[in-house]
Amino acid sequence: MQLILAVLALSTLLVTIVIVVWNQNTKKGTTNVSARKSGQLSSLELSINPLPEFRWETTDPLQFRPFKPIYYITMALKSTTPSDLIRIDCNYLSRIQERKVTMAKHENHTLGCLPSGAEAVQEVYSYLLGEYLPARYPTLFSRDDKVFRNRVTGASISLLPPNDPIAALRRLGETVEDDMFFLRETPEGHQCIAFLCCCPSGFDPATKIGKLLKEIHGPVPSYDKIGPSMERYFSRLQVGKSATRVNWSVTTNPELFNVSGNHVNEGDRVEEDMQVDIDETRVRMELQTLTRMPKTRAILFSFKTYLYPIQDIKAEGLGPDLADAIEGLKTGNAPGMWVYKGGVRWGKSVCEYLRS
Repeated sequence: MQLILAVLALSTLLVTIVIVVWNQNTKKGTTNVSARKSGQLSSLELSINPLPEFRWETTDPLQFRPFKPIYYITMALKSTTPSDLIRIDCNYLSRIQERKVTMAKHENHTLGCLPSGAEAVQEVYSYLLGEYLPARYPTLFSRDDKVFRNRVTGASISLLPPNDPIAALRRLGETVEDDMFFLRETPEGHQCIAFLCCCPSGFDPATKIGKLLKEIHGPVPSYDKIGPSMERYFSRLQVGKSATRVNWSVTTNPELFNVSGNHVNEGDRVEEDMQVDIDETRVRMELQTLTRMPKTRAILFSFKTYLYPIQDIKAEGLGPDLADAIEGLKTGNAPGMWVYKGGVRWGKSVCEYLRS
């Protein structure tokens, strides 16, 4: 009889343990689902991998060579982690110094915010200065309860975002190289509600504020082929699930701030097959990143601009590949890119050099 009672007691204990464990797992799963629905991140999604021995002075810029013989307009997005939001290399200090000058000379063309964008700007400010930068790059940035410190520039900045969103954007522009467009979803599509842009390539950022994606990309040939897909992707983008893409072009000058001239738009006068100064010619690339902000649900479209002397591309043995890619702008599913990207002007001269 005692044996039977012992077996029954043991069975009851095991059942109780199973029920408790099941309840805990159920609650945990419910918490994670609720957190995702509310826009909050789990501890795993929030994690930022630190670079405790990072030295910006000895870090080379990333090298991108996305040259294909036929050009196809696609989103070409790749998944990435929140840790890779901001990339820093040996050009950091000179770029920050140049951005300060650019913002001072061209404030209305580099900084802008609608009243509806102020909260998103403050959220990004608080995240980058208060969380991301000190965690990701502890050798460069630190903070206490009130102040963010930049060991490279010597700047000390309040962790509390300024009430004026333009002031907040300026401080961001003096801290990171990445340009930023802030987007919110509306019934008509995603709208630009704020921007920080010191490296425009052939467009004036001030003309994009308040516009929808389809209006912003109006001049881009064959944008209608990817426009609806972009809207759907932006709508589905989750907090903690970032994405990147690389965009390339050729410019006949090394200027980072260029509000006109890099593109050829309808009605522009065009000098075809012009001779270019190879020493001034650059392959210009943008590493573009999409990030969903958890509080405001705004989308941060950020990008870092890379400039590579065209002589470097040729020295790597990739001259013919780039020449094929340039001529490939005439083909594929967006043949208008040959004119829009300026190939009609510099294409012949640059391709002859690359193949020589």
